[in-house]
Amino acid sequence: MKREIELWDHAGTILKALEKGALLTTRSNGETNTMTISWGAIGIEWGAPIFTAYIRENRHTKKLLDENPAFTVNIPLDSAHRKALGFCGTKSGRDIDKISACGLTPIEPSVVDVPAIQEFPLTLECKVVYKQAQDPQAVSEKNAEKFYPQDVASKYHGANRDYHTAYYGEIVSAYIIEDDEESHS
Repeated sequence: MKREIELWDHAGTILKALEKGALLTTRSNGETNTMTISWGAIGIEWGAPIFTAYIRENRHTKKLLDENPAFTVNIPLDSAHRKALGFCGTKSGRDIDKISACGLTPIEPSVVDVPAIQEFPLTLECKVVYKQAQDPQAVSEKNAEKFYPQDVASKYHGANRDYHTAYYGEIVSAYIIEDDEESHS
């Protein structure tokens, strides 16, 4: 069961969870992929609530997002699935089905065609309304050295030579997935 929520009542929870990691899920041509994110922003742009996700150029997720401009942000409400965050942040969807490997449960979405993840129940469904590649010349030298070391290959899961593309996703649905037992309590 999905319990619709008022997004702004949960904005602090979402941003705090990002510090430890959340999942961003994509789907294109029948392939579903999820990856750990720890960078993101919530705000209002063009009169709509927006989640901005930052995806490195070489990520499999970027390919899927470019093919199907929709995603879900899946926020944990406890620390029960920390191992899944570690796994999904270090493995590529090019090589493995991370959702199956972690025993995660896809849940049918409400608006977009990308599933939510039951084990990460606070869910934002987003439609990409704008994207923009970072301009390497506009990144400070300090941040370029720390986050974009040019001597680290693109496939490395941490800081590497690839810059990010910012995907601005209009939040078209926000809810918490609840077990049927929880909803009757």
